[in-house]
Amino acid sequence: MKKQPLRRCISCNEQKEKNDLLRIVRTVEGNIEIDLTGKKNGRGAYICKNENCLNKLIKSKRLERILEIPVQNEFYEEIRSTINGK
Repeated sequence: MKKQPLRRCISCNEQKEKNDLLRIVRTVEGNIEIDLTGKKNGRGAYICKNENCLNKLIKSKRLERILEIPVQNEFYEEIRSTINGK
């Protein structure tokens, strides 16, 4: 069995397996995207797949500081719909 790498959620600071988290990446071009494959190039950040971590992340604006780019509310809604599976 292959060992799964561990990553830390930027919202709750809890360490989990990489597959249990959602990766958000700032690409080289400066765009912010949700990386479902976990392999896109760029600066990445991980968040738990639950609403509580997302709400905490929006309130603290930590994603903006980590990715060093402003994040629009529409992108947070895109993350919310991905977490909810819509």
